[in-house]
Amino acid sequence: MLLTTTSVIEGHQIERYLGIVSSEVVLGANAIKDMMAGFRDFFGGRSNSYERAFQETREAALRELEDRAKALGADAVVGVRLDFQTVGTGGMMMVGATGTAVKMK
Repeated sequence: MLLTTTSVIEGHQIERYLGIVSSEVVLGANAIKDMMAGFRDFFGGRSNSYERAFQETREAALRELEDRAKALGADAVVGVRLDFQTVGTGGMMMVGATGTAVKMK
């Protein structure tokens, strides 16, 4: 299945719009990640643990979006948008993904 941020897929024609699909994935960051990120914040540099956590969460949200589109009989999802947020004060991260499930000709 193709997931794209564009509204069209070059070389393909959309036959039918099946509806909006969305997914939300929340991942809790643990105290060790918070502590290591604090050191990185103080000394400078990138926080690899948080980067990996965001990457895993983003990939999970896109997999869930794809699964929901497949359940509708879609061949692709167009207009995909990702939103990243922190939830609460405990270091929880949320990635939301939305798009339009379509059937291609």
